[in-house]
Amino acid sequence: MSKKTTIVRGCLKSNKIIYKKNGMIVVYIKRKKTKIRYKMSEIEKKSETLFNEISETHTKIRKRKKKRPSAPVFKPYTQQQMLMLPPSLEELIPQEHMVRVVNKTIDGLNIEPLVATYKGGGSSSYNPLMLLKVLVYAYLTKNYPSRKIAKALREDVNYMWLSGMQKPDFRTINIFRSSRLKVVIDQVFGSMVEFCIANRYIKLENYFVDGTKIEANASKTSYVWSKNTQRYKETTQKKIKELLEHIEEVNRKENEEYGNRDLEELGKETTITSQKIKEQIEKLNTIINPKKAENRALKEIETKQLPKLERYEEQERLLDGRKSYSKTDIDATFFRMKNEQLLPAYNVIIGTENQFIVNYTIHQKASESDQFIRHFTKFIQTTGLTPKNVIGDAAYGSQENYAFLETYGLGNYLKYNTYHKEKTKKHKSDSYHKDHFKYEETTDQYTCPEGRRLVFNRTEERITDNGYQQVNRIYECLDCQGCPVSSLCKKGLGNRTISMNPQLERYRAQARANLASGYGITLRKMRGIDVEPVFGDIKMNQDYKRFRLRGKEKVNVEFGLLSMAHNIKKIALTVH
Repeated sequence: MSKKTTIVRGCLKSNKIIYKKNGMIVVYIKRKKTKIRYKMSEIEKKSETLFNEISETHTKIRKRKKKRPSAPVFKPYTQQQMLMLPPSLEELIPQEHMVRVVNKTIDGLNIEPLVATYKGGGSSSYNPLMLLKVLVYAYLTKNYPSRKIAKALREDVNYMWLSGMQKPDFRTINIFRSSRLKVVIDQVFGSMVEFCIANRYIKLENYFVDGTKIEANASKTSYVWSKNTQRYKETTQKKIKELLEHIEEVNRKENEEYGNRDLEELGKETTITSQKIKEQIEKLNTIINPKKAENRALKEIETKQLPKLERYEEQERLLDGRKSYSKTDIDATFFRMKNEQLLPAYNVIIGTENQFIVNYTIHQKASESDQFIRHFTKFIQTTGLTPKNVIGDAAYGSQENYAFLETYGLGNYLKYNTYHKEKTKKHKSDSYHKDHFKYEETTDQYTCPEGRRLVFNRTEERITDNGYQQVNRIYECLDCQGCPVSSLCKKGLGNRTISMNPQLERYRAQARANLASGYGITLRKMRGIDVEPVFGDIKMNQDYKRFRLRGKEKVNVEFGLLSMAHNIKKIALTVH
């Protein structure tokens, strides 16, 4: 039934209304707005046309006329329109815009250490508060290059409002980021942590720690390997020694001076260095005839071998205990990334609570276990505060770190490297693992499942890279001969020995009990949704997978700005 169909007194009519009036049948046609009246006596004669609308002889199908197209109407557009009052930038920024959160948050920070880096006299400088706001907002909006920031200050109304219509060029922005902030970024970030605590965004109760590797601004082919450096250096030293021995043999005047003795620089217990070679060359130049053959050997040392030796010594200085470094960014180290590529990168460790970054450190080594103390010490020095509990994965559960937590009275929720392995069925069914040997404290002996005793044999000491001393106690079985399960219990030919560290076992037992408690299980679940999403937000949402600046100090500034921008984003989400 169409919308235009009307039923009146049981009659179905299209676009018509039929009713009785004064003995007449009235048909009102809506389209024509006309009325047709019929007498009651004429109804029978015209019934076919009146009620039978499908009749082909009386029904006419009218086509709807097309409407005449209307002319388009536009809003007024006048570029040169004069305004009675000039517009204010304040009116153009929404009240809940992110740039207002940046402005209010940075205003609440203590930037006195940053102001103290400026010296009096000379021309006026841009306000460091304004430059800090602009940089943090730029990193929040994924605007990292200094030239793009300078362009935004000229074109973007949000940047204009934040800078008060000031337009520092890209050099000023880059110098402020690379030089000014380099000295005080840790103190400024510490002020932000205090701001978050004061405004109850974080409680500093649980400290979740984790690390990731971020690619450095360096070429992937600019590597220098410590093993290659050592090998090339030894080859060069050997070549220099051979040339000096050749000069010694053919130089008669030098033999008269030294007699049967060897050159001091060529002693067996003396290491050949570039400085000693320079001194020896100066001595030989005074006694060797320039026309003689031995002078060619001396020139080869001076022009070829000595520069090589100096280069290798410089490489060893730059390596500073690392296995590699990049020629483009000498502070970057080559790491094996998750995509199996070998790239120059930095190891970034952060501490979070409620997905707010409360601490961060930049490291040049891939391991995180021996970097935890440096990381946490920076947090204590910067803020002067300590959390109640520290939660981390198996990368941080070492004896050195456990002892550090015990010193400060912190809750130990760090997993150790065999935490998950201990829960496997294979480990539980392995009766001959040292964890299943029974210990007798009175006699200081262990008993294996076969009832054989393992007595104390010796102690072994190990010094970590941080100087921490670990003491392992070695226990050896009195007699394994004739044991029917010796092939399952040991691999060597001698008696079974086990290495035990009582201090480490005590720390692990404490961590195991904490992690297995109800509160520990809750913290373990929270760790996966607290610290790890922060790295995901920085790398994916902020599109920051590679540092823009070079050098560890400048990289520290960059990640400090990223961390401040991330925290302000969290503040904005909490407020809104």
